Amino acid sequence: MRRFVLFLCALCLALPALAERKISFGELDVHYSAFNSSFLQPEIATATGLTRSKTQGVLNIAVLKGGKASTAKVSGQVTDLLGKIRTLSFKEVNDSGAIYYLAQFPMDQQEVLRFAIQVQAGEGAVNSFDFSQEFFPDP
Repeated sequence: MRRFVLFLCALCLALPALAERKISFGELDVHYSAFNSSFLQPEIATATGLTRSKTQGVLNIAVLKGGKASTAKVSGQVTDLLGKIRTLSFKEVNDSGAIYYLAQFPMDQQEVLRFAIQVQAGEGAVNSFDFSQEFFPDP
């Protein structure tokens, strides 16, 4: 019984890590994730033109319209806790029908970064959202 309770506790703690990072604007779904660039396999980094580094992060955004990959204009900024704002420069990656927008950003130390993102699919409205995430550079 004790093992079962420990298993349930571990499962409950793991569920937030599995949470989907998505925001919807009508029929437009924007999926996003931010992570350390050192997590990328070298061949993936080379293919996408990204730099693998202990002090660089990657923001990945995918836009779906009606459940299908959609091109979009994606822009944004990242702000650290001291208020320093950096503009994100996104590049479009088209991979077998999947469309991603990738941007890199510096993360020199353990810190919480705030992202402000703007997405416009076609001639539609500009949709904005923001999120914060804590990063831990690789040692």
